[in-house]
Amino acid sequence: VALTQFPPGIDPNRAFVLHNVPTDFDLSDIEETAQSVKAFGRVKVRDRLTDTQTGNNLVLCECRQDIQPDRIPPHVQPLNGGPVWKISLLTESARSADDFSAKLKKLMVEEGKTTDDVSALLSTETPQENSPESIIRAVGDLLAKTMRPTSENTASRHLRTFSGQSPTPAGEESLDSWVEQARLMIEDCDCSEREKRRRIVESLKGPALEIIRAVRRDNPDASPESYVEALESAFGSLESGEDLYLAFRSLGQQRGEKLSDFLRRLERSLTKVMQRGGLPSHRVDRARTDQLIRGATESEIMLLQLRLRERKEEPPTFLKLLSEIREEEDHARARHESKATVRQVKVGEETKAKSTEVQELKAKIKELRSELKELTSKRSEAELMLKQTKKATRSPS
Repeated sequence: VALTQFPPGIDPNRAFVLHNVPTDFDLSDIEETAQSVKAFGRVKVRDRLTDTQTGNNLVLCECRQDIQPDRIPPHVQPLNGGPVWKISLLTESARSADDFSAKLKKLMVEEGKTTDDVSALLSTETPQENSPESIIRAVGDLLAKTMRPTSENTASRHLRTFSGQSPTPAGEESLDSWVEQARLMIEDCDCSEREKRRRIVESLKGPALEIIRAVRRDNPDASPESYVEALESAFGSLESGEDLYLAFRSLGQQRGEKLSDFLRRLERSLTKVMQRGGLPSHRVDRARTDQLIRGATESEIMLLQLRLRERKEEPPTFLKLLSEIREEEDHARARHESKATVRQVKVGEETKAKSTEVQELKAKIKELRSELKELTSKRSEAELMLKQTKKATRSPS
């Protein structure tokens, strides 16, 4: 309703809203940026409102001529740089209340909301209906509702294909991986139950899709969680929570396996145990720490450095423990590389020293050969003179 009521002096055919405008931008900077869209012409800022979700401003602007929607881009780049600003036009909403009503009804059906929910949303801390602030708030709430499922959730929680065939075909997900993605989508996505069911069905084919068709025949209103549980029952392990816990307690570190990799493998097994009810949630951290100490036979020195045995009464969470182990592994790798470097330096120095000694010995040998040659020459001369002296002595003269 607020979209069809505008304050005096503001023509909805000439008004538009800029989203994600930083709070430190001056009015002149905002107007110059908006005027960079030639179809707007001269632009005047009418009001600003801070969006509590993003911390940026929603800015209500007005230009001098009627806006032609087909000439307006969806975003505008700030002249001072930074993220683009989204442009929302008020022309269509003001032009046809019936069209807005139809869109609103469709949105309520998709979101599973009623008119009471919409009334409660618009009635909480809503300023005067005829103020520019009411227009900005209404437009912001509407766009947040309509754009979130299509832009954020669809992109971030798109499920990979799963068919239930064994072995897993190329390009498809295994059951464990697909179930993990589906549970994250169900927990994090704020779209309707119908939208969640649709996304699950779109990711399935083959035997998996047949299972969901059977579930829908038995219960057309089955929840997304029921879909996932049915697929786990059909294609997952038949082991009970107790059996999975015993398998978890038998895990050990493999030869050459890093401690962080072993911890991740423990966590995957422990997650399955929890999902099957084999272990209460308040005992998870203690069970993880106990099994890590018990099974890490290749990293006993690192366990001593982490002091996990002393911390068993107040064990760390998975993320904290993983961070500590990776940090210790980085330190160990740095120490190993440092020792290798020192060893290489020592070998290089020893080689250089030996090379110097060899050069000195070669110089001495050359000097000795020169002296020997000189002595040999003198000796030859002396022998020759001695022979000549003997001959002279024997001569009659």
